[in-house]
Amino acid sequence: MNPAEFDFIATSEEKFWWYRGMRSIMFRLFDVMRDQLPPASFVLEAGCGTGFFAKAMVERYGWQIIAADLGSEGLAYAQSLGVADLLQCNISDLPLLSDCFDAIVSMDVIVHFPEGEETNSLAELFRVLKPGGHLFLRVSALDILRSKHSIYVLERQRFTRNRLIQAVQKQGFQVDWCSYANSLLSPVAFVKFRIVEPLTRSEATSGVKPVAPWLDNILHAALKIEANWLGKRRQFPVGQSLILIARKPSKFAGSPIPSIP
Repeated sequence: MNPAEFDFIATSEEKFWWYRGMRSIMFRLFDVMRDQLPPASFVLEAGCGTGFFAKAMVERYGWQIIAADLGSEGLAYAQSLGVADLLQCNISDLPLLSDCFDAIVSMDVIVHFPEGEETNSLAELFRVLKPGGHLFLRVSALDILRSKHSIYVLERQRFTRNRLIQAVQKQGFQVDWCSYANSLLSPVAFVKFRIVEPLTRSEATSGVKPVAPWLDNILHAALKIEANWLGKRRQFPVGQSLILIARKPSKFAGSPIPSIP
């Protein structure tokens, strides 16, 4: 992650349409899991950025969150927000015991590893997750939708649905559900990223700067529609992001953990 991006995130994360909309989507997915992840569940956010999402998860679900990130810039913001348990580390080498988390949340992090090097981070997430525990993973999708913002934040790879599923399964996870997201706006994104930006020779810059309120509301409305759709475990065939829910198979006999259709 480009360290300069943390300042843009910190000033935009609460109200900017993309962050509000993506929180709505993730909360709908988490809500379905309330019985399996009750308050006091032990959760790792692998790549917490500014800590805003970690704080939101604690306030909404009462989970005990360990918020980990490589960048001191993001952790400084997280500390100012009152996020209690912070850990500075590389998620490819977690200084944590095996089998200790009920769930792991990792949002737009493994895309910052060079292609192929995400394997180590996924292996570490598998190691520290309890048997039967859940992984919630979000990544950037489809190379054709790569933007100047992608370059600015030092994004090094994007995924297709099949490649993401295979990468996770290779480490031993059982994938319950995976779908593209930020899908309804994909045609607009394609025009902007593949036509407008090349024609105008735009410089790489952050894409999370505020926009006019009327435009912010329209863009946010598209993600709210997606939240209702994805919250019912439906799927989109294309999109700017991918969201995956997987679990570490249980080693113990007993009732199976229900799969998400």
